[in-house]
Amino acid sequence: MLEKKKLLGEERRSHLLEILRSSKKPITGTELSRISNVSRQVIVGDITLLKAKNEPIIATSQGYLYFQAGETQQCERTVACQHGPERTEEELNMLVDLGIIVKDVKIEHPVYGDLTASIMVSTRKEVRQFMQQIKDTGAAFLSQLTEGIHLHTLTASSEELLDEAEETLKKEGLLIT
Repeated sequence: MLEKKKLLGEERRSHLLEILRSSKKPITGTELSRISNVSRQVIVGDITLLKAKNEPIIATSQGYLYFQAGETQQCERTVACQHGPERTEEELNMLVDLGIIVKDVKIEHPVYGDLTASIMVSTRKEVRQFMQQIKDTGAAFLSQLTEGIHLHTLTASSEELLDEAEETLKKEGLLIT
Protein backbone atom coordinates (compact mmCIF):
# COMPACT_ATOMS: atom_id res chain seq x y z
CA MET A 1 0.00 0.00 0.00
CA LEU A 2 1.40 3.35 -0.99
CA GLU A 3 1.25 6.07 1.62
CA LYS A 4 0.15 9.44 0.35
CA LYS A 5 2.87 12.10 0.50
CA LYS A 6 2.20 14.95 2.89
CA LEU A 7 2.65 18.31 1.16
CA LEU A 8 4.57 20.89 3.17
CA GLY A 9 4.26 24.67 3.58
CA GLU A 10 4.47 26.75 0.40
CA GLU A 11 4.16 23.69 -1.84
CA ARG A 12 0.88 22.76 -0.14
CA ARG A 13 -0.47 26.32 -0.33
CA SER A 14 0.42 26.50 -4.05
CA HIS A 15 -1.38 23.20 -4.56
CA LEU A 16 -4.43 24.49 -2.65
CA LEU A 17 -4.52 27.59 -4.87
CA GLU A 18 -4.39 25.41 -8.01
CA ILE A 19 -7.29 23.31 -6.74
CA LEU A 20 -9.40 26.31 -5.76
CA ARG A 21 -8.69 28.24 -8.97
CA SER A 22 -9.69 25.29 -11.13
CA SER A 23 -12.92 24.53 -9.26
CA LYS A 24 -16.21 26.13 -10.22
CA LYS A 25 -17.81 25.11 -6.92
CA PRO A 26 -16.80 25.46 -3.26
CA ILE A 27 -14.52 22.81 -1.75
CA THR A 28 -14.76 21.96 1.94
CA GLY A 29 -11.81 22.19 4.29
CA THR A 30 -12.26 18.48 4.98
CA GLU A 31 -11.91 17.66 1.28
CA LEU A 32 -8.85 19.91 0.95
CA SER A 33 -7.29 18.24 4.01
CA ARG A 34 -7.89 14.79 2.49
CA ILE A 35 -6.30 15.85 -0.81
CA SER A 36 -3.30 17.43 0.96
CA ASN A 37 -2.94 14.69 3.58
CA VAL A 38 -2.98 17.18 6.47
CA SER A 39 -5.53 18.07 9.14
CA ARG A 40 -8.46 20.38 8.49
CA GLN A 41 -6.94 22.81 11.01
CA VAL A 42 -3.77 23.04 8.87
CA ILE A 43 -5.98 23.88 5.88
CA VAL A 44 -7.73 26.63 7.88
CA GLY A 45 -4.30 28.10 8.69
CA ASP A 46 -3.19 27.82 5.06
CA ILE A 47 -6.33 29.58 3.83
CA THR A 48 -5.74 32.35 6.38
CA LEU A 49 -2.15 32.79 5.13
CA LEU A 50 -3.32 32.84 1.50
CA LYS A 51 -5.97 35.45 2.31
CA ALA A 52 -3.28 37.52 4.07
CA LYS A 53 -1.37 37.47 0.74
CA ASN A 54 -4.49 38.96 -0.89
CA GLU A 55 -5.64 35.77 -2.59
CA PRO A 56 -9.39 36.25 -3.19
CA ILE A 57 -10.58 33.16 -1.33
CA ILE A 58 -14.06 33.23 0.16
CA ALA A 59 -15.21 30.93 2.94
CA THR A 60 -18.82 29.99 2.18
CA SER A 61 -21.23 27.69 3.95
CA GLN A 62 -20.44 25.08 1.26
CA GLY A 63 -16.65 25.41 1.48
CA TYR A 64 -13.84 27.55 0.11
CA LEU A 65 -14.20 29.32 -3.21
CA TYR A 66 -11.63 31.20 -5.26
CA PHE A 67 -13.27 34.46 -6.31
CA GLN A 68 -12.89 34.64 -10.09
CA ALA A 69 -13.41 38.35 -10.82
CA GLY A 70 -13.86 37.81 -14.55
CA GLU A 71 -16.62 35.27 -13.99
CA THR A 72 -18.77 37.28 -11.64
CA GLN A 73 -22.11 38.61 -12.66
CA GLN A 74 -22.03 42.29 -13.51
CA CYS A 75 -24.71 43.88 -11.34
CA GLU A 76 -24.60 44.10 -7.58
CA ARG A 77 -26.93 45.65 -5.01
CA THR A 78 -27.32 45.70 -1.25
CA VAL A 79 -30.83 45.28 0.14
CA ALA A 80 -32.09 45.72 3.71
CA CYS A 81 -34.46 43.09 5.05
CA GLN A 82 -36.20 42.23 8.29
CA HIS A 83 -37.82 38.96 9.30
CA GLY A 84 -37.58 36.17 11.83
CA PRO A 85 -35.42 33.07 11.38
CA GLU A 86 -38.44 31.06 10.26
CA ARG A 87 -38.52 33.01 6.96
CA THR A 88 -34.81 32.74 6.08
CA GLU A 89 -35.15 29.74 3.78
CA GLU A 90 -38.16 31.30 2.08
CA GLU A 91 -36.23 34.56 1.53
CA LEU A 92 -33.17 32.83 0.09
CA ASN A 93 -35.24 30.57 -2.18
CA MET A 94 -37.20 33.56 -3.48
CA LEU A 95 -33.96 35.22 -4.51
CA VAL A 96 -32.19 32.23 -6.07
CA ASP A 97 -35.38 31.33 -7.99
CA LEU A 98 -35.00 34.70 -9.74
CA GLY A 99 -31.41 33.93 -10.76
CA ILE A 100 -29.88 36.00 -7.96
CA ILE A 101 -26.71 35.08 -6.09
CA VAL A 102 -26.94 35.93 -2.38
CA LYS A 103 -23.32 36.73 -1.54
CA ASP A 104 -23.53 37.55 2.15
CA VAL A 105 -25.47 38.72 5.15
CA LYS A 106 -24.46 41.80 7.16
CA ILE A 107 -25.63 43.23 10.45
CA GLU A 108 -24.67 46.20 12.58
CA HIS A 109 -23.80 44.86 16.00
CA PRO A 110 -23.93 47.31 18.95
CA VAL A 111 -20.51 46.20 20.23
CA TYR A 112 -18.61 44.77 17.26
CA GLY A 113 -19.88 47.14 14.58
CA ASP A 114 -20.46 45.77 11.08
CA LEU A 115 -20.39 41.97 10.89
CA THR A 116 -20.46 40.20 7.52
CA ALA A 117 -20.77 36.50 6.80
CA SER A 118 -20.42 34.91 3.38
CA ILE A 119 -23.42 32.89 2.21
CA MET A 120 -22.81 32.48 -1.55
CA VAL A 121 -25.99 30.63 -2.50
CA SER A 122 -27.36 30.60 -6.03
CA THR A 123 -29.55 27.46 -6.14
CA ARG A 124 -32.20 25.82 -3.99
CA LYS A 125 -29.78 22.97 -3.33
CA GLU A 126 -27.23 25.40 -1.88
CA VAL A 127 -29.97 27.03 0.21
CA ARG A 128 -30.96 23.59 1.57
CA GLN A 129 -27.32 22.85 2.42
CA PHE A 130 -26.95 26.22 4.16
CA MET A 131 -30.11 25.67 6.19
CA GLN A 132 -29.04 22.11 7.07
CA GLN A 133 -25.71 23.43 8.36
CA ILE A 134 -27.52 25.92 10.58
CA LYS A 135 -29.74 23.13 11.88
CA ASP A 136 -26.92 20.60 12.36
CA THR A 137 -24.70 23.04 14.25
CA GLY A 138 -27.44 24.77 16.22
CA ALA A 139 -25.95 28.08 15.09
CA ALA A 140 -28.01 31.26 15.27
CA PHE A 141 -28.61 33.49 12.27
CA LEU A 142 -26.73 36.81 12.48
CA SER A 143 -30.07 38.58 12.05
CA GLN A 144 -31.22 37.15 15.38
CA LEU A 145 -28.80 39.60 17.02
CA THR A 146 -30.59 42.59 15.46
CA GLU A 147 -34.30 41.78 15.75
CA GLY A 148 -34.23 40.33 12.23
CA ILE A 149 -32.70 43.40 10.55
CA HIS A 150 -29.96 42.52 8.07
CA LEU A 151 -28.45 43.38 4.70
CA HIS A 152 -27.71 41.10 1.75
CA THR A 153 -25.34 41.74 -1.13
CA LEU A 154 -27.06 40.41 -4.25
CA THR A 155 -25.53 39.88 -7.68
CA ALA A 156 -27.31 39.22 -10.95
CA SER A 157 -26.79 39.43 -14.68
CA SER A 158 -28.98 42.56 -14.98
CA GLU A 159 -30.36 45.49 -13.03
CA GLU A 160 -33.84 44.31 -14.04
CA LEU A 161 -33.34 41.06 -12.10
CA LEU A 162 -32.21 43.02 -9.05
CA ASP A 163 -35.27 45.28 -9.40
CA GLU A 164 -37.49 42.18 -9.59
CA ALA A 165 -35.79 40.74 -6.50
CA GLU A 166 -36.44 43.93 -4.53
CA GLU A 167 -40.06 44.01 -5.70
CA THR A 168 -40.56 40.37 -4.67
CA LEU A 169 -39.03 40.96 -1.23
CA LYS A 170 -41.20 44.06 -0.81
CA LYS A 171 -44.37 42.20 -1.83
CA GLU A 172 -43.59 39.47 0.71
CA GLY A 173 -43.03 42.02 3.50
CA LEU A 174 -39.34 41.23 3.87
CA LEU A 175 -37.77 44.40 2.43
CA ILE A 176 -37.15 47.45 4.59
CA THR A 177 -37.97 50.53 2.53
